[in-house]
Parts: sequence; C-alpha cells; structure tokens
Amino acid sequence: MGETGREALLSFVDELRRLRQLAGGPSLNTLVAVAARRGQPLARSTLSDKLNAKSLPDWDFVAAYLGACAAYAQQSGARLPAELADPARWETAYWRMLRAADVALAGDRLGAAARAALGRQARAGSGQPAPGQGERDREPLVPRQLPAAVRHFAGRSAQLATLTALLAEPAGPPGTVPISTIGGTAGVGKTALAVHWAHQVADRFPDGQLYVNLRGFDPEAPALSPAEAVAGFLEALAVPPERIPVGLAAQAALYRSLLVGRRILVVLDNARDADQVRPLLPSSPGCLVLVTSRNQLPGLATTEGARPLFLGLLSPAEGRGLLSRRLGADRVAAEPDAVDRIVAAAAGLPLALAIVAARAATYPDFELARLADELTATRGALDAFDGGEASTDVRAVLSWSYRGLDPAAADLFRLLGTHPGPDVSVPAAASLAAVEPAEVRRPLADLTRANLLAEHTPGRYALHDLLRAYAAEQAVATDSAPHRRDALHRLLDHYLHTACAADLLLHRHRDDIDLPAAHPGTTIAVPRDRDAAWAWLAAEHRALLAAIALAADGGLPTHAWQLAWSVNTYLDRVGAWQDQSRVQELALRAATAAGDRDGQARAHRNRAVACLRLGGYDEARDHLERSLRLYAELGDRVGGGRTELNLGILAERQGDHRRALDHAQRAHHLFETAGHAQGQANALNNIGWYHIQLGDYPRALDYCGRALARQQRTGNRYWEAHAWDSLGYAHHHLGRHRDAIDCYTHALALWREAGERYYEATTLTHLGDSHDVTGEPRPARDAWRRALDVLDRLGHPDAAQVRTRLGGSPSAPQ
Repeated sequence: MGETGREALLSFVDELRRLRQLAGGPSLNTLVAVAARRGQPLARSTLSDKLNAKSLPDWDFVAAYLGACAAYAQQSGARLPAELADPARWETAYWRMLRAADVALAGDRLGAAARAALGRQARAGSGQPAPGQGERDREPLVPRQLPAAVRHFAGRSAQLATLTALLAEPAGPPGTVPISTIGGTAGVGKTALAVHWAHQVADRFPDGQLYVNLRGFDPEAPALSPAEAVAGFLEALAVPPERIPVGLAAQAALYRSLLVGRRILVVLDNARDADQVRPLLPSSPGCLVLVTSRNQLPGLATTEGARPLFLGLLSPAEGRGLLSRRLGADRVAAEPDAVDRIVAAAAGLPLALAIVAARAATYPDFELARLADELTATRGALDAFDGGEASTDVRAVLSWSYRGLDPAAADLFRLLGTHPGPDVSVPAAASLAAVEPAEVRRPLADLTRANLLAEHTPGRYALHDLLRAYAAEQAVATDSAPHRRDALHRLLDHYLHTACAADLLLHRHRDDIDLPAAHPGTTIAVPRDRDAAWAWLAAEHRALLAAIALAADGGLPTHAWQLAWSVNTYLDRVGAWQDQSRVQELALRAATAAGDRDGQARAHRNRAVACLRLGGYDEARDHLERSLRLYAELGDRVGGGRTELNLGILAERQGDHRRALDHAQRAHHLFETAGHAQGQANALNNIGWYHIQLGDYPRALDYCGRALARQQRTGNRYWEAHAWDSLGYAHHHLGRHRDAIDCYTHALALWREAGERYYEATTLTHLGDSHDVTGEPRPARDAWRRALDVLDRLGHPDAAQVRTRLGGSPSAPQ
C-alpha cells in the first residue's frame, strides 16, 4: 500500500474511534456483546486489529461496528450522533478510503460484499471492471423492472408530452430529483400511461428502471410498506441480504447512495399517500420518479416539488381510437353510431372500454350495434362492465377507493348517487348531507383527493356516470329508503327555493307561487343581487334541467312544475327554447298526474311561449286555449289576462293584427277587473303595438306612452323596454327617425340589463332600419350585424330577414 493509501487508512480508523466515543465510549468487550445480540458478530481480536490499523477493514466489519455503536448509544440513553444515524455517510467515507488505499493491490483482503460494492462504484466512474472479480460481476447489473406495456394504448398525447417535457428541464438544486405524480379516478389508466411512457424513454435511463406496485388500494393484501419496497429495490440493485442494514432509515440511505451518479427511472405505482412514497425518492438529479395514485398527493408537490398530472376521462375521439386499436379500424369504421354509443356508455373510462372491447373481440362476427344496445339498455348499470376478475371488474376496482374513505366522505359519496348531474355545488352537496356548507367542504375535499370527485371549476364537483351508478348501488345497499328519500327532498328543495329567489331578482314583478316548506337541513343559497342570480342560473343550468326530470320521475310533481316555472324566465331570455319546451312538458305531465290545475295552467302557457319562439304556432294555440280554460275554471283573471296577451302575440305572428288587438283588449279588461296595474300597463303597450301594425300611429303613441309612464312608476324595467321599442317603431313610421333612434337606444340599454337576447336583436333590427332611412349606412349595417349575431346564436329564423337587409347570402353576411 502506498503512503497515500496508508494515510487514508489511518484517517478512516481515527474516524471509527471518534464515532465510538460519540456513542458513549463503550469498551471493545461491550461492542462485541452488542454486535452479537444484533446478529452481526465481531471478534475481539478482529476489533483490536482493525482499530489499530493493522489490516484493512472490510465493509462487513465497518457496518457491524458502526451498527453496534449506534445500538449502544440508543440502549444507554445517549443522544444518537448524526454521523451514526445516516448509513450513507459511513459507506461514502468507506469507499473514499478504499480508493485512496489502492484497492487493486489490497483486493484479496476485502470482504466479498466490499469488493462487490467497490466494483460497482469503480465501474460507474471508469467503465472498467475491478480486477479479481468473477464473470458475473464484470458487467454492472442494470435493473429492468418495468412491467409489460399496454398493447393497445391510445390517446393521452397531451399527457405524454407533459411527461416528456420533464426530461428537457434544467437540473434542480443538488439533492433534488424530478417527480411527476399521475392522479385520477379508478380505472382511468394511470398505470397504463406511466408504464407506456416509461418504456418510451427507457433508453434515456441507461442505468435501469425500477418499478414497484405499492398496493395502495389492493383489497386482497395490505399496502406495501416503504421498508418492503426499498428492500425490493436493494435486491434489484444486487445488494446481498447480509449487507442490508436494519431499519427503514438506514435502508433508504443505502438505496439513495447506490443511485448517486446514476440515471435510473423509478416508477412508484398505486401509492396510497406521500408517506409511502418519500423513503423511495432518490436524491440523484440524474434520476426521475413517476408516482401514480388514486389520491391526490399535495404533500409531494408542496415539499418535494412534484409536478401533479391529472388524468381525466377519455374524450370521445380517444375512446374511438382505443376501440379502433383493440378491434381494428375496419370494424370500428363500419359501425360509427354503435361505436359512439359504446364510448358514451363507458363514460370515457378506459377500463370500461377495455372490458367492452374484450367482449367484442371474443365475438368478432357479432355486430357492435348488438353490444351497444345491451349497454344502452342497462342505462349506466355496472354489470355490463365486468371483465371476469377483480382487476377487470369496474365495480370491484371502484370499491377499492370507496373502502378507503372515512365515514363522512363515504356517506356523502353514496348520497351523490342521488344527484342527477352533471355536477354539484357546495350548497347542493350540503343539502344532500343535511349539514352546513362549511361542514361539507371537508368530505368533498376527501373525495376529490381520492379522485372519486373532480372539482372541474372552483366549487363545482363532478363524478362520471359509472361512479354515479356505483354510488347509487352503495346507497341502496347501505342506506334506508327513507334516508335516501329525505336526501332527495332536501336536494330538490335547495334547487327550488334558490331558483325561485333567483327568478324574482330577474323578474321581480312576476306572479308569486306558493312553495312547499323546505325540509330541515336544506341550504337555500339566495343570490345577493341580479348579477349573482344570472351567474347562479347559468352555472346550474344543466343541473336544474336534470333536477326537474328527477322530480317528475321521482314522484315529486309539485317540485317538478314549480322548478320548471322558476327557471322559465331565464331559459326564455337566454334563448334556450328547446330546454324550455322540454322542462315545461315535464312540468305539465307532473301537474296533470297530481291533479294540480294551477300547475297545469302555468305549464300550458309556458310551453306555448316556447312553441311561439320555435315557430310551432298550432301547438302554441292548443296550449294557450287549454291554459285559458283552466284559468277560467280557477277564476284567475290575472292568469287569464297573461294568456290573452300570449294569444295576441300568436295572432300577430300569423299576420292577423286585428285579432291580436282583440286579445290585447280582452287582456286589459281582465287585468282591470282584477285590479292588476302591472298587467294593465303590459296590455296597453300591446294594444299600442297592434295599432302600429294596423297603421294607426298616433293612437299607438298614445297607448304606448301611457304604458311607458305606468311601467316607470311600477319599476318594471323589462316591460319598460317593450314600451320604448314600441314608441320607437311608431316614431319611425311617422318619419320621426331621430326620436325613433333615441327610443331604441333606451330600449337596448334595458334589454341588456335584463339579459333578453331575442328582443335585443329585434330592437337592433329596428335601430338599423331607422339609421338606414336617414342615410346612415354604416351605423345601420353595424346594428343589423349585431342583430344577426344574436339571432344566429339563438338559431332563430328571423336571422334570414336581417341577412336580406345586409344584402348578403344565407351563409355569410357582407
């Protein structure tokens, strides 16, 4: 051994003696006894020789010596020195000493474990095998633990690109490693994505790929402990069992030290939480870690800087691509409608699609339409998505996540199976659970972390159809029918009372309805003002439609028709007339089944309004006549007056302005008899409007002027806008175009305030006409273009008339 090597040996031995003193200064005999109890015996004579630098210590001796020192410190109650708590520091110092001591000359005195460890380190640095080693040790062992990739992987191009971008990022601070956490609900393809990408980039990690299934949600076996996982990695890295230290901290330190200077990809699959992952994270910047979990792992993002990657459901195009890869492009292309229905039934869940594809592949001669019919008939039931074993049974796979929930989150998850979708707000969830909104946020967060819910926008949560079906199954199996019924009542009470409050902010002069009392535990989220009412109705649009259908089908007819009544103004003003027609049909059916004549009369009239908007004049007449008879039977003159006004609008649309005027006059009489000032003002405006159509413009100005004054007194700004538009139209026909433009400007401001798109387009058309007559083509065309934009968005046939004014083709205005 050269002089430099001798100095290195003496320095290393001095360090061993120092650590012994830090541990409390045990005698050599005491260390021998402690080492024997630990199962790593040390001979007294060997101890003396090594500590006097008479011979080169091997790693087995060093590990046993330092382990005994650490054990003595713990047994004697002394504070464990930091140097003894980190095995990686011992091994690093040992390798440094060995290199300096010229191991090529002293190799015969090294233990087998030390030679293997040193050989791996030497080869990593020089690319050459160490002298004296056997054939098996000449080439470094490179772990290749990745499982087989999914053969028919499809889609996920954006997520794959995000993962690949990690490779191009500059290295972080020393001791850090890039980490990506792939999250998503059960069966969404997290493992498939991680393994597929890992195989794609395996060549970027020449020192190997480590993989472990942490079994975070396995119902058949407990989750893998970090100690078990790191032991498996040490074995894959060719660490002999006798060299693996005792305790997770020491094992993890050895694992990290073995990865120093190496480029290894580590895939930690199916993790339950961050604590299961942290001991398995390397500290070498050349490594990269992929973690998959059904739970969100925010702790890893916060502390370790992990990049979360959420994996959502497949898009319809990705679903079709998956089936095409599994079944062949020709078979899929031959039945596009059946394929679309299969993709929809599987709710975009890759596992469900894979199960269906396996069934279709088993019977290649069967038409896909037959399978699509079966799935459609089950309407979201899970029996159709059973692949024959637990890992390919959607119900079983979802259950693994459900079983890990705490009681509050599990209760809420089951109740969410009652919700008709497509998403749920915090107040709606609170109503289901009969708790305050602040209290329901924690179980909502738990379900989101478990990826059984997705918070797709702040405060709004969604679960896909198969999760909803599983939640409903669990509710039936766990909760009593009265419990589920009460939850449904509270949910519909929430929607009804909140929607009615929002409606009154949009149309405060609307006639009242008598709402049933809300059940205890219901949250009623009254909007603070008109803007908040619009925002709430827009956010809940689809949920409200689904709630009306749920009430109608669930034997709650009053909730059905009153909820349809409460959303009618909103649907009409935003031009959602098909939706308006559908929900009023449901309302009519529910009110008829309940024998509720008031509900029937209102639903008939509201359905007629939708028919008028959509051009269904014969159907509109039938509904209005039925409504008029019902109001007469009920002695409701105000309802009858409103129906007469609608009949007048129908007559006008059909070009019979004299009959329209008659209806408006009858409406005025009914309102006058009932003492309803607001209705009288509305009727006066319509009377004036029909006088315009009949060419009597001075009389029209009188009636519309009286109507405007009354609307301004009562504060009904919606009908005030009607009066301004009527006055403008009369002025236009009298040649007073500047007066007309002024009136239209007042009307437009009020229409925009009310959110009334159709009548805004009507007034814009009138405004353009007045500008055109006064020789102002530019503002005329601007007004017409704005009107056309609104009408095209609404899909209204009046758009053709505006195109004619613009002189453009049916497809594109000039």
